[in-house]
Amino acid sequence: MVEAWTAAQIREAERPHLEAGEPLMRRAADGLADVVRDVLRASSSSRDGRAGRILLLVGSGNNGGDALYAGESLARELVPQGGAVTVVPVGSRVHEAALAAALAAGAVLDDVEAWCDAAVVAGVLPAYDVLLDGLVGTGSNGAGLRGDSLRVVRAVLPVVAGATWGVGAEAAAASASASASGTGRDAGTSPAGGSAADGDAIGPAPRVIAVDVPSGIGVDDGALPDPPHVLPADVTVTFGGHKVGLVVGPGAERAGRIVLIDIGIGPDLARMPPAVTTT
Repeated sequence: MVEAWTAAQIREAERPHLEAGEPLMRRAADGLADVVRDVLRASSSSRDGRAGRILLLVGSGNNGGDALYAGESLARELVPQGGAVTVVPVGSRVHEAALAAALAAGAVLDDVEAWCDAAVVAGVLPAYDVLLDGLVGTGSNGAGLRGDSLRVVRAVLPVVAGATWGVGAEAAAASASASASGTGRDAGTSPAGGSAADGDAIGPAPRVIAVDVPSGIGVDDGALPDPPHVLPADVTVTFGGHKVGLVVGPGAERAGRIVLIDIGIGPDLARMPPAVTTT
């Protein structure tokens, strides 16, 4: 049996802990980083011994901060081993302290414009092992992404999902063309200055890990926008309690395996009737 709560209920459960100064974001980020490590370990045989590469798609909200603090922890481990953590800031702002921490740990900031081009993305995204979707969090109502978030998701979808999830033919064709021609930021160049000619094999699509919820689903009802521009997650790492949109409606189909991270609000949620209970 799975109990799930609305975004408003989650926020109400978090409120006294935030007012008390508890580090909920750090707890969430630590749990997220642990899941990324597990995914990297599971895929280590396909990387020929090289260190992992992580791409962070970071929006303006708290989920972006969660992703950045997780990126800080991962960068401290991966970058000295020759791995990489690349941050793509999407939106009008990002969590400044978390971004500073990630960059100080060795993460690299990349230009969002390049990640809005489907042909470029098709050439460079397969060099990554894990993509963290931290674009939009529990404020999403399923009405659809906007601005750069939408542009990035439209460019990334053909690589991570393909026609199975209703990607437009034009974007899929751009992806196929770029894959065939080896198109990158420059020919043979991978993100953040790496070169595919330096012995860094281009592999299959990265595993997608959604931060709290897949960006763009209706958090309270599992609704999808039309067209359904949502990155399908292999794993969704959600914090504190299950959100309704992860267990009902078409949004649940985009969530993949759900991992619940305890950030200390469980007793507060237990005092609230869940919005949905599923088996």
